[in-house]
Amino acid sequence: MINDRHWLHALLGVFFGVLLVKAEVLSWYRIQEMFRFDSFHMYGVIGTAVGVGWLGLRLLGRPPVREKPTSGHLFGGTLFGLGWGLTGACPGPMYALVGYGVSPYIVALLSAILGTWVYGWLRQTPLAVRPATARLLNLT
Repeated sequence: MINDRHWLHALLGVFFGVLLVKAEVLSWYRIQEMFRFDSFHMYGVIGTAVGVGWLGLRLLGRPPVREKPTSGHLFGGTLFGLGWGLTGACPGPMYALVGYGVSPYIVALLSAILGTWVYGWLRQTPLAVRPATARLLNLT
C-alpha cells in the first residue's frame, strides 16, 4: 500500500540520486582520485556531508553518538572500505548508478543486499552467542 509519504520519500530519493550524478560523486574516477589522494573533490563532499549532519543533529537537539570503537567497527569498516575500493561505489550511490544505467553495478548492489541479509541471519544463529565471535562480527 503506497501512501503520500512513500511518494515524498521516492521523490527525495530521485532528487538525491540526481544530485549525486551532478556532483560527480558516482564517478569511478573521482573515487579512485580520492583513494590515491590526487584530488580534494570527494573529501570536500564527504566533509560537507559530515558538517551538515553535525549541524542537523545540533539543531534537532540530539547529541552525537559517542561510543568506544570496537574490533567490530574495525572489521566492518575494513570490509566496507575494501568493497568501496573494489567496486568504486559505496552502498548509497549504487542505487543511483543502477538507475543511471550503469548495469555492472547491479552485481555490486545485489552483493551488498546479500551481505546485509547474511549479517541479519548471522545475528540469529548460535554463532552470535559466542562472545568473542559476536564482538568481532559486531553481532551484539
